[in-house]
Amino acid sequence: MIQFQNVSKVYPNGTKALNDVNLEIKEGEFVAIIGLSGAGKSTMLRLINQLIDATSGSVLVDGVDVTKAKGKKLREVRRQIGMIFQGFNIVKRASVLTNVLSGRVGYHPSWKTVLGIFPEEDKQIAYRALQRVDILEKVHSRASDLSGGQQQRVAIARALAQEPKLMLADEPVASLDPITTVQVMDYLKKINREDGITTVANLHHVDLALKYATRVVGVREGRLVYDMPIKGIDKPRFFKDLEKVYGRPIEHDDVLEEV
Repeated sequence: MIQFQNVSKVYPNGTKALNDVNLEIKEGEFVAIIGLSGAGKSTMLRLINQLIDATSGSVLVDGVDVTKAKGKKLREVRRQIGMIFQGFNIVKRASVLTNVLSGRVGYHPSWKTVLGIFPEEDKQIAYRALQRVDILEKVHSRASDLSGGQQQRVAIARALAQEPKLMLADEPVASLDPITTVQVMDYLKKINREDGITTVANLHHVDLALKYATRVVGVREGRLVYDMPIKGIDKPRFFKDLEKVYGRPIEHDDVLEEV
């Protein structure tokens, strides 16, 4: 589904965010990417849907080299990729329905979406997406009236409305309380299992990676330093191995202890 082939990324200020990364993610996997802030996790996600360009190497999504894709081809690839951000990235002054319908813009001419013209079929898709994350009753509410957890569920519904093959989540629960964190992660896992949507999530908390992912990838200073399927993980050995990722042994992660 996703291939990184000798990918490096150097930002204009000289920061080397990724260094010769090679990685293959199979269809249907739920991959958690872990690592310290600044390790390169967000850069990896943004390269997949070409929010940024690679300095060298290639990123393939479903067989398409997105590092070379332009115009219509790039829009077609992006249409298949749902994106969930830490800061939700929803329009707070707009209604929940309007926010979710924005996930359908890739299917229509720009002039229609600018005018807010969406067919009834799209509205039904939006309703179903909101129902999947148990927030359909807020469909006509103003997004600014929702809690942080509800706003993130709207963001997930918007991504679902794209009918994507791939879901990217960039620290989707970093700004949420522990209970809401579990709720949001439960929705992401449910979508991955029931819809078979390949999911790649950057996570700060190791316990979340172990609970929800099918595979854990560790990044440190722009390099891949750990890669293991969850089924193959021995927990005591796993936490010891995390020294490769964090520079020190990790005994436990307390994100779930408050729940």
